[in-house]
Amino acid sequence: MRVGIDEQLSIIRRGAAEIFDEAELRVKLASGRPLRIKAGFDPTSADLHLGHTVLLQKLRQFQKLGHQVLFLIGDFTARIGDPTGRSETRPVLTQEDIEANALTYREQVGKVLDLSSVEMRRNSEWMDALGTDGLLRLAAQHTVARMLERDDFSRRFREHRPIGIHEFLYPLIQGYDSVVLKADVELGGTDQKFNLLMGRELQRNCGQAPQVVLTMPLLEGLDGQQKMSKSLGNAIGVACPPEEMFGSVMSIDDALMQRYYELLSEVDGVALAAVRSGDLHPMEAKKRLAGEIVERFHGEVAGVQARQAFEARFQRHEVPTDVPTITYSCDLDSVWVCRLLQEAGLTTSRGEARRLVEQGAVRINSVKLTDSGAEIPADRVAVVEVGKRRIVRIEFCRKMN
Repeated sequence: MRVGIDEQLSIIRRGAAEIFDEAELRVKLASGRPLRIKAGFDPTSADLHLGHTVLLQKLRQFQKLGHQVLFLIGDFTARIGDPTGRSETRPVLTQEDIEANALTYREQVGKVLDLSSVEMRRNSEWMDALGTDGLLRLAAQHTVARMLERDDFSRRFREHRPIGIHEFLYPLIQGYDSVVLKADVELGGTDQKFNLLMGRELQRNCGQAPQVVLTMPLLEGLDGQQKMSKSLGNAIGVACPPEEMFGSVMSIDDALMQRYYELLSEVDGVALAAVRSGDLHPMEAKKRLAGEIVERFHGEVAGVQARQAFEARFQRHEVPTDVPTITYSCDLDSVWVCRLLQEAGLTTSRGEARRLVEQGAVRINSVKLTDSGAEIPADRVAVVEVGKRRIVRIEFCRKMN
């Protein structure tokens, strides 16, 4: 059954930051033909994370509406490095690194999109063939003054930070990709707006109908502040093991839950409204979202098992059966807890151990410890939990004299 234009727009708007412009999108949808929906990903790392899947989810929505998804691997633009948001020039990747990273994308993307109907392309196909003359003609379509309107370029210029001439080519090449692919719509993060609008300009110069630009918010990472990024250590990778992925989603701040649902979940409007209104308890809302995400990347069984494991460990405080064991030698009847944590490798220092104990982040045999001066009996096994990720079974033994 064909989905009406208003219903399509309602689905497309969900979670979107901006559509430029919606009137043009309505006209394109009214044509009745499958639209060509483009999103580009530079293979600058091997692993995708949930921040990347914000765009993949929106592509999936377009795909389900019957439109043609264009998944572009920017293996040529990866040689330049996207200057968006950068305070300095990116280091240049080797062709071997780019190729190795690109090879991992297909499997990861297939967890979200139906690859049987995805047009997957690489921009090296046309950029390698463009040649020096073609690149010069492309560069002639824009001015340095226009490029310096970009926030990151203008900031670096004011601060006397270097800007490589090759970095000016990045937005042009991204825009040229839209010309070659005849994109009707291009998706990107809010920080990509300048580059996305470049595609409209170049398409217009080439006599094509300009693409509609749809920007998506940047998903905050586990710190709840900065955008999700592997380099910032706040990312949830799509290749994370099921229990780790589930636990990471559960650690997200309650205030971000609605945003994560809007950008990552496929629940219907009724379920989304329950999350927004608070009718669904925040703990249950997190569990459902975590289960949905684990199921998407690891399967239904893994989603159920990850939830069961989380509830057993963190709600019923049951000790997992596969906890690693450490043998700790001690010639006393007890050991200071901070010394134990540091020497067992669970903290980097006794000062860190003291802080974690006083914050209530340490459990000994399922009992929360808050006294940083506590002594732990050294005559039995102790299961030690530090935070939500570190847990070991410590077997004490007497030092040999």
